[in-house]
Amino acid sequence: MPIRMVARVRLGTRRIRAPTSRMQYAAALSARVAWETARPMPDQAETIATYHRLFPGHPYEEVSTPTTLFGFYTQPLRWSSLDSILLGDGGEYAQNTSTGWSREAPAAPYAQALATVRRQLAEDGWRVGPTQTAPVTSLPGTRIDARRGDTVLELTLHEGASAESASLVIDLWRATPPAVTPAAVTGGLLGAIAGWLVFGWASRRTERPHPAAAPVQALAGVTLFLWSPALLVLPLMAAHHQQERHAQWHPFWEWLGQPVYSLFFLVGAVSAVVGLALALLPRRDVDPVPTPRRELTAHVTG
Repeated sequence: MPIRMVARVRLGTRRIRAPTSRMQYAAALSARVAWETARPMPDQAETIATYHRLFPGHPYEEVSTPTTLFGFYTQPLRWSSLDSILLGDGGEYAQNTSTGWSREAPAAPYAQALATVRRQLAEDGWRVGPTQTAPVTSLPGTRIDARRGDTVLELTLHEGASAESASLVIDLWRATPPAVTPAAVTGGLLGAIAGWLVFGWASRRTERPHPAAAPVQALAGVTLFLWSPALLVLPLMAAHHQQERHAQWHPFWEWLGQPVYSLFFLVGAVSAVVGLALALLPRRDVDPVPTPRRELTAHVTG
C-alpha cells in the first residue's frame, strides 16, 4: 500500500526538494557521527615533539591542546552553549587544533628556515604541500601544510612580527576519518528514502478535501524556505576552497550552513513536524462510499 501511494504522488518541485533537504541533513549528521571514529587530538607531548623536531632548541611561548575534536570556542559543546550557537555564534563551532607558537623568530634567515622545515618534514615522512601565502591577517606570512597518516600539520611563519605577535605557529589536528564518506553517503540515501516516503504520504493524504490541506502546504513552504540557506552556502564554500588551498576540506555540515544557520534549521524542522501532525487528521470525504447500513437507512427514510 505505501508503495502504490508514493508512486501516485505528483512530482512537483516542493515534493522533490523536501526529501532532498532531508538527504543533505541526514548525510551531514551521519558524517558528524562518523567523525567519532577518529583518534583523540594530538596531545601536548606530540605537539611539543613535532615543534622541536622542526625547530630544534627554539623556545615556544605556549602549547594548547584541546580535548575534543570539535569545540565551541575550542571548548567541549555543552547545553549552556545552545543559545549562543542558535543566536549567531554557530560559526565558532569548529574543528580544534593542538597549537604551539613562539614570539621569537627562527635564528636562520626566513627563506632558509622555510627550506629547512620543508626538508625536515619530508625526511620525517610527511607529505608536504606547496608553500603559500598565509590568509590575509594583520601580518604577512607564509604557510606550509603537510599530512602524515591521520595527522595534519599546518605551519605559519610571520616575517617581521612584533614582540607581541606570534612569529611562528604550528597547528596539528586529525584528518577526516575513512568512515566519514561512506557514512555520509549511506545516511544521505536513507534520509532521501525516508523523506520521500514521509512527504509522499503527507502529500497524498492532505489532498483536498482534507481539512488541513492548506495549512500543511503552507507549513511545507515555510520549511523549505527556512532550509534554503543550504543552497546558498554550497557555492560560497566551493568558491572559498577554490580561492584558498586547504590541507583538508571543511566538514560536510559546514557546506550546508550548519551550525551557522542552525536556528533556521530548527524552526524549519518544527514546522515540518507540525505539518506531519496535521496530516494525521482524518479526511473529510465529499462522496462517501455507500454501505449496506446507509442504503437501508435511506430506503426506510424514503
